[in-house]
Amino acid sequence: MNHQFETIEFDAHDGVKCNLKHLINENTSKGPVLLVHGAGVRANIFNPPTQQNLIFQLANDGYDVWLENWRGSIDLKPNHWDLDQVALNDHPAAVKKVVEITGRNEIKAIIHCQGSTSFMISAVLGLVPEVKTIISNAVSLHPVVSSYSIVKIDYYLPFVKLIYQYLNPAWGLHAPDFKAKVLRLLVAATHWEKDTLVGKFVSFTYGAGFPALWLLENLDEKTMDWIQYEFAEVPLTFFDHIKKCIHKGVLMPFDPAHRNNTYLDAPPKTNARIILFGGEQNLCFHPESQRNTFNYLETINPGYHALHMLDGYSHLDVFLGKNANKEVFPIMINELNQN
Repeated sequence: MNHQFETIEFDAHDGVKCNLKHLINENTSKGPVLLVHGAGVRANIFNPPTQQNLIFQLANDGYDVWLENWRGSIDLKPNHWDLDQVALNDHPAAVKKVVEITGRNEIKAIIHCQGSTSFMISAVLGLVPEVKTIISNAVSLHPVVSSYSIVKIDYYLPFVKLIYQYLNPAWGLHAPDFKAKVLRLLVAATHWEKDTLVGKFVSFTYGAGFPALWLLENLDEKTMDWIQYEFAEVPLTFFDHIKKCIHKGVLMPFDPAHRNNTYLDAPPKTNARIILFGGEQNLCFHPESQRNTFNYLETINPGYHALHMLDGYSHLDVFLGKNANKEVFPIMINELNQN
């Protein structure tokens, strides 16, 4: 399906220029759903070259589909961001823009990875009260990673920061300078999986797997080629923030003045129903990430939220997998249709 989008710009609350991609579709009887991408990619990550991707299925089911390009999008100018900046400024402004344009006072959201962590901060702080249903993939309030990922973020990251301000998996296609070429050689020498060099760079950047963000058997050849062009700069400031959260086991502010605080010190200021998805083979964020958040939510409002752990899936292939249209998207849409 050739999706036709209109681009609607909006200002984050601190003035950063972001935008929304709105699917042009006449059948929008079920109202707006906002899709929120992860770090170092863009809204188009939900639009792989298949005839039955999530956008298609949502639209076919009657949803008004909106995709948010927040400040971490590769469609925007590279910048040094952390999760707090995104949560306080980008997502609340995006939600208000969708509500303003559609005239609907309630919307739903599907959020992924660092779009999920930052959006969940917005939610628990009460900054997106219009959002009544949230589907979160991979990680939300409790980031858990492997021991090797902890080694990478504790010991590799300080060294990398001496040389780089950003990491960019697109260097697998073109390394523009000597520093990028050196890192490209290192990635090629240490990642032997049968992925593209961009895919290997993605694994080097984001996780502990070979590969880290998908199971190779879940991606068809067309998607594997397409995904090479969907990654670019991610700032090391983000890794500094998520490092703190990983060591705490829960999302917490980046500001050192709040070093002993977490975002769960007070009850969540949201009545949204939260449905958690996670791949059992996720090598970026451990499946316990979503289980821990679900267990926490159960203590707040037992029986209200839901958890779906997907065997045979990793991280991003939950949205890109060649069988996701049959194995994943119907579950998501059924959950959206519950209220």
